[in-house]
Amino acid sequence: MKPEAPPCPRSGEGHVRRVGVEIEFAAIAPLTAAGLVQENYGGKIRRLSPHRIKVVDTRWGDFTIELDAKYAHPDAKVIQKAEAKGSEDEWSHLRLELHNRTRELIGDAVAGIVPTEIVCPPIPWLALNELDLLFNALREQGARDTRDSLLYGFGLHLNPEVSGTDTATLLAHLRAYLILAEWLREEIDIDITREVLPHANPFPKEYALKVLDPDYGPDLDTLIADYIEANPTRNRELDLYPLFAYLRPDYPSEYLSDELVKPRPTFHYRLPNAQLSQPDWSAVAEWNRWVEVERLAADPERLAERGVDYLEHHRRSSVTRWLERLKEWMKDT
Repeated sequence: MKPEAPPCPRSGEGHVRRVGVEIEFAAIAPLTAAGLVQENYGGKIRRLSPHRIKVVDTRWGDFTIELDAKYAHPDAKVIQKAEAKGSEDEWSHLRLELHNRTRELIGDAVAGIVPTEIVCPPIPWLALNELDLLFNALREQGARDTRDSLLYGFGLHLNPEVSGTDTATLLAHLRAYLILAEWLREEIDIDITREVLPHANPFPKEYALKVLDPDYGPDLDTLIADYIEANPTRNRELDLYPLFAYLRPDYPSEYLSDELVKPRPTFHYRLPNAQLSQPDWSAVAEWNRWVEVERLAADPERLAERGVDYLEHHRRSSVTRWLERLKEWMKDT
C-alpha cells in the first residue's frame, strides 16, 4: 500500500511534510524491539535505563523504545538532585541506587500489562510505507496487539506536520475532523477496550456545534481558550495540546505546560488501533484515512456545506443517521 498525497504535500517552509508515528504492543521487550529497529534502519543502540532504549543515528533520526509506564523509568528530577550533591555524598548515592532499582522492578512487574512503545522520528509522508519493514518484523517476533486481550487497549498515533500554522488553517482541519470523526471510528473499528479506556475520547457534542457554527471565527488565543475549556484532558482522539504548546509556549495554562505535552508543529491523532496481527494493516492505512480530513479541510466550499449539514443533523437527529450520511459522501469522494 502506498501513502496517498495530502492536498499540501509540503510544509510552509517548503520541505516534504513529515509524520511522527508511535505504536504500542505487548510481548516484546524494549531491548528486543530496539534490535529490530536497528536491523531495519541502522543506527546505534543506547540503553538509557532498563526499560528505555534509544536507537540513534538511523536514516531518519532517533527512535525511542520504552515501556509506556511513567514509574518504570528513573525520575530525571531525582537523578539531577543526586548529581547536584556530588558523587561523594554516600547517602544520596544510595538513595539514587535504590530509586533506580525500584523503578526497574516496577518495570519488570508491569511489563506484561503495559505496552512497549516505539516512538519513531519524523518521517517524510512519502516514506511511511518503509515502516512496513519494522511492523512485519514485530509481527514475526510475536508482538501482540489490541485485539489479543481484553486488557490491551493499544493504539497507533500519527503526528502529521501541519501544512500551515495560521488560525484559519488550524480551524479548517479541526472542523474537518469533527465532521468526519464518526466515519473514521467506523472505518477503524475501534476496539471495545479502547472505547472504554479514556485514551482517545470523542469531542463533546456541544464543542463540535460551537466550532462548526459558521459565525465562529476565533483568533489563536480564543481557539486555544475554547479548546481548553471544552477539553480539559490530553485524551482526545485529536489532541491539539502539543500544537498549541508549540505555537504559544507562554500561554498561561497548566494543560499546555504539562510535562507530558511535547510541543511540536503537528496534529496528535490518537484514534487508530494498533493491529499488528493483521498483515494488511500498516501506518499507511491510517495515514490514508487521515488524508481524507486534510482533503475536506482544503476544500472551503465543501467544508462549509458539510458543516451546515452537521449542525442541522446533530440539532435534530441521531448520530446513526449522520454516520449513514457520511458513508454516502465518502463513496462519492
